[in-house]
Amino acid sequence: MDQSFFVKTYGCQMNQYDSEKIDELLVHNGFKKAKNLEVSDVAILNTCHIREKASEKFYSDLGRLSIFKKNKEKLGEKMQIVVMGCVAQAEGQEVIKRNKLVDYVVGPQNIQTIPKLLKIKSKAAIHTDFLCEQKFSSFPKSYLEGTSRQITIQEGCDKFCSFCVVPYTRGNEYSRSVEQIYAEAKNLVKNGALEINLLGQNVSSYKSYIFDKSKKKLVDLSKLCNILSSLPELKRIRYITSHPSDINDELILEHKNNKKLMPFLHLPVQSGSNKILKKMNRKHSKENYIDLIKKIKCEVTNMAFSSDFIVGYPGETDDDFQETLDLIDKIGFASSYSFKYSPRPGTPASLIKDRIDDSILDKRLNKIQSTLNEQQKNFNETSLGKEVDVLFTNLGKKNNQYVGRTPFLQPVHVFSSSNLVGKILKIKIERLTSFSFHGRILDS
Repeated sequence: MDQSFFVKTYGCQMNQYDSEKIDELLVHNGFKKAKNLEVSDVAILNTCHIREKASEKFYSDLGRLSIFKKNKEKLGEKMQIVVMGCVAQAEGQEVIKRNKLVDYVVGPQNIQTIPKLLKIKSKAAIHTDFLCEQKFSSFPKSYLEGTSRQITIQEGCDKFCSFCVVPYTRGNEYSRSVEQIYAEAKNLVKNGALEINLLGQNVSSYKSYIFDKSKKKLVDLSKLCNILSSLPELKRIRYITSHPSDINDELILEHKNNKKLMPFLHLPVQSGSNKILKKMNRKHSKENYIDLIKKIKCEVTNMAFSSDFIVGYPGETDDDFQETLDLIDKIGFASSYSFKYSPRPGTPASLIKDRIDDSILDKRLNKIQSTLNEQQKNFNETSLGKEVDVLFTNLGKKNNQYVGRTPFLQPVHVFSSSNLVGKILKIKIERLTSFSFHGRILDS
């Protein structure tokens, strides 16, 4: 009988991509998907280590899953537990120490080994080598259909921000070959993708090479977007996550000239204080960031931005925090994410003793989130009454309701008696509720 499996995913879009790939890899190797973790023969937890809460949630879920495994064993049934992802990479021995029922611990660049491990059935093996090339070359062609799909084009990071675990959990920067990415994109488009989101921990640092007339030519992110846009059925290209230091003139011009490249850029700044940015080892200043935004807007007038902010980094004073608020006011973001500083084991910042009281952290987080939410509301209100191209990706919660996204990633809900999934339609935006639009179809 075929073994069943289920993958639970925590964290970022790159983890979602890895989970999708392990799904396809296991099905390709004769496994079948279960409805949930509890009824599966193989329970896989794809973990995130970027913040403390993500790790805590994983360990809590692992404890509950272990009870299911014990109960199955009492009934004479077997269950294997696989912990994969960034917690596996960073805390492999700790995972086994805290829970003896875990069968395999597999880092993000070893997921291609999982089918073989499950067939060998050795006990508590830890696999955390950095094997980027082997990982990506092992994936079978995707059989999944979908209007909006993702492709990891770059993995790891060489920036070594003092708060970040990525260089330790995903390794040095690695860029996939142009040929491999193009082939995957072509296959996704063949399966119905109209939009592709290019993923990387530092996607704007992407660099690979192609041979053109026997000459070796560098392909950066701008050139890659240009190459992918040659696929006729591909209508939209996005990418995430970028570092301000790696946004070059060529990429800005590609945004200006390539209509398939969406006018929305997630560009994390983390803080508006130069003192804190230096402590974070961000390699850019507040002024650099502001100048870059101005430069981009000069060429791409409708470009909208989102960002990430860390509140309460060790040593952050009231004045430092105010500088962040001033930066937010100066730029005006379409949407953003903000988090309380969370020390991650093994990072330089985790050794800093100058921690900030939780009550102060909470007040600062509430303040910054209130400001960012107001900016998002203001940005969204500029679309009210306008006609917007919306790519519909899935059904809504109500009967005959469909959900799509604008070029700026804003969700739009409409009602239709015909299937809208996989269509780009012109929608009249009529209402805004929370952070979602409601509109009506102008064409079909």
